[in-house]
Amino acid sequence: MKIIILDRDGVINHDSDNYIKSPEEWQPIDGSLEAIARLTHSGYRVVVATNQSGVGRALFDMDTLNAIHEKMLDAVIDAGGRIEAIFFCPHVATDDCECRKPKAGMFREIEARFNADMSKVFAVGDSLRDLQAAIEVGAKPVLVTTGKGQKTVKDPALPKGVPHYACLADAVDFILEDDAQ
Repeated sequence: MKIIILDRDGVINHDSDNYIKSPEEWQPIDGSLEAIARLTHSGYRVVVATNQSGVGRALFDMDTLNAIHEKMLDAVIDAGGRIEAIFFCPHVATDDCECRKPKAGMFREIEARFNADMSKVFAVGDSLRDLQAAIEVGAKPVLVTTGKGQKTVKDPALPKGVPHYACLADAVDFILEDDAQ
């Protein structure tokens, strides 16, 4: 079974420093939905792992988060793809939970739920914390420079050797090419 973990904001959809607080604010990045469809058609089980501290900050409630995710799932289906599961952390940083990236709680949950060999799992993110969570569980981190990625690619803390691409569609090209080898 092939699994790929995607961050949401800044990878699949446009990010906002003010948080994505409604379905109307959720807007896909050009090519991201089609990239997920390509992964689906190539046999990947696509899983989303996303920090959503807007819930913990009371910027939006669980019904709103569910509506945002429903819009995303419908958009992916309309593009011919499928997202198998969405894992999210609703906590703020001061909660010191185990699920908020850069901690790897969500990734460990994905590993257990899908019985995944994490050394074969790509994890695509736009921030250092996405990559750190992937590295902690032995997954293959991939950086995209959409969202916060332009800043992340210049971060001296960026682990050496992490490949980076302009967008999810380009990262998927790399991943599918890697598969073909």
